[in-house]
Amino acid sequence: MSILSSDAVTTAELAPASFEHLLDTVEIAVLADGADPVWTLSELPGGLRMLQVDAPGAAVEVRLSAPLGDAVGYWHPKAGWSRTLVADWEGRSKVSLIDGLAAGCLYDYSGATLLTFAAADPVPEVALRFGVSEENDTHVVHLGLPASDKQHRFLFVPRSPSVASALSALRGWYEAAMPAPMPVPEAARLPLYCTWYAFNQQIDAAEVERQAVLAAGMGFGTLIVDDGWQRLGSGRGYSGVGDWTPDTDTFPDFTAHVARVRRGGLRYMVWVAPLLLGPQADCHATWAPFAPAAARVPGAHVLDPRHPEVRAHVVRTCLRLVRDHGLDGLKVDFLNEAMVYAGDGRGDVGRALLLLLTELREALLAERSELLLELRQPYVGPGMAAFGNMLRSFDCPADSTANRVRTIDTSMLAVGGVVHSDPLLWDTAAPAEAAVRQLVGALNSVPQVSVRLDALSAEQAEAVRFWLAQWRRLRPQLLDGTVEPGRPDDLYTLVRSQSDGVSVLAVHDERAVPVLPATHRETVLVNASASNRVVVDVQDTGAQVELDVRGPDGRIIERSEMSLVPGLHSVPVPTMGLATLTKTS
Repeated sequence: MSILSSDAVTTAELAPASFEHLLDTVEIAVLADGADPVWTLSELPGGLRMLQVDAPGAAVEVRLSAPLGDAVGYWHPKAGWSRTLVADWEGRSKVSLIDGLAAGCLYDYSGATLLTFAAADPVPEVALRFGVSEENDTHVVHLGLPASDKQHRFLFVPRSPSVASALSALRGWYEAAMPAPMPVPEAARLPLYCTWYAFNQQIDAAEVERQAVLAAGMGFGTLIVDDGWQRLGSGRGYSGVGDWTPDTDTFPDFTAHVARVRRGGLRYMVWVAPLLLGPQADCHATWAPFAPAAARVPGAHVLDPRHPEVRAHVVRTCLRLVRDHGLDGLKVDFLNEAMVYAGDGRGDVGRALLLLLTELREALLAERSELLLELRQPYVGPGMAAFGNMLRSFDCPADSTANRVRTIDTSMLAVGGVVHSDPLLWDTAAPAEAAVRQLVGALNSVPQVSVRLDALSAEQAEAVRFWLAQWRRLRPQLLDGTVEPGRPDDLYTLVRSQSDGVSVLAVHDERAVPVLPATHRETVLVNASASNRVVVDVQDTGAQVELDVRGPDGRIIERSEMSLVPGLHSVPVPTMGLATLTKTS
């Protein structure tokens, strides 16, 4: 028998298997090479189910099948823009500790889930096939699991009213069961200024310090100096990486420069890609034998973390940067490049990275207890919670929709750390609305910004100050509250965030927005639609409210009293503006 054969075009062409009922309408079949697998399903506190599969020393295939019903979409951590249904000959994915998670959620037109699962152990490499079986009129998920002497364990969530609620249950299990997450300092929860889109690699100490002064005055708390601070850090390739020493032409005294920025009120971080090795680096001859494979990024090879020498080298390099220059943290990039070694028969890359990250965490926290460590999609799943406290969405320059979708996707299973947006980029010559659109797209994450602050118009600068202040005020709801973004295939065009009697509704298209003014003492309407009004549908007994309407730059447009009785009401909110409804009686 061939486990998860890549030769079969559809899953119906795989070796036949006997299916049994699992839960709800989901059926399961478990197969193993040369073994008789045994599986059990048990109920956990809170209603989750745990599937345990025993097949010592054998590769295993777990097949899940659910009737299509009224299914409209399938969400998984690497879905990207493909979040509707695909055919089973198209749905393929490989995941590991630093590249996604074996998890998925099938949902119907109402948004309710039909199948929700996730690997309890996020470290091993797993191959997946999924999609609509045209032969059987079902949606299938097949998981190819490596041989192991340990049990294979998967979590299942019974039918839930939404994808967010189902994944919240999984997130709660991970929070209780996984190793303690990396501590999250307050600085990780403050708006951040990044140099990447603003300057790319054309940076120097004087320019960074100029932006840092402006950033501190606007409400930012942390600075990331991205690629370009290091020697040989020019051009879009990576042929010069590996030594990780400052470029003395542009940063003649890097340590003193860091100290000046920190005295101005910002925490200081730098970008580093410690697994990349370029041929121009001074250390290339020493480490080239440990980096046989080329990276997918141009110009560099990848150090193989399965070598203990490589792990020790990476830890020494990162610790040296923090210690020698007084840094508050690191943006650690391109860890997923190590996956070039996956499946070569020389050991599990995920396990090796687990060792590396454990050693790195211990060394850095011993040096600085409030260390900031940024990890980037796709390696921000539950297994990485112990190793990073800033979980950033994938690159999407100037794309507010992608930032909204990716930050919310990330937060669905974010454990421990706080989700950050990709740095926000906009045209500094455009109206203020262009800046606000980017900020609102990142509303349910910590906003990172990467434009030249000294190039902002006065209106844009006021808009940035206003929205960062509003974000700080509403942070308990946006980051820590209950967030319901709706169906993934709808791209989260109405996001509800609430806690402590405050409800924030970010509206990205024209629709009637359900509100509960008698239930919430404050309702905040963020109008990211093209209309200059928001239509609200009062769904409780209603209330008398004080209305405060602001334009994109925070200027007061209107203050008045409104009687919100049950039914539809039009609230005059300019596009990219904000209205606050405060209950008065």
